Amino acid sequence: MGAEASPYLLQHAHHPVNWYPWGEEAFSKARSEGKMIFLSIGYSTCHWCHVMAHESFENERIAEVMNDHFISIKVDREERPDVDAIYMNF
Repeated sequence: MGAEASPYLLQHAHHPVNWYPWGEEAFSKARSEGKMIFLSIGYSTCHWCHVMAHESFENERIAEVMNDHFISIKVDREERPDVDAIYMNF
């Protein structure tokens, strides 16, 4: 995540959750490891995104569970409105 240009994704680069950006690397890893995807979509000025990050994604125990059982993908809805639109209407 540290190589991403998105300010939103960079805000999460140092969380204990092993975040991946939306892309084939994350999907291939999920397939090869037989793990489900945990998808989180947000944007840099979203209040509730920051609350969720602080209360959940910065928590070491929660991160351990997420890292052990999921491939976690973080999406900046301002960079990927196509992905956001799919899940807003799902």
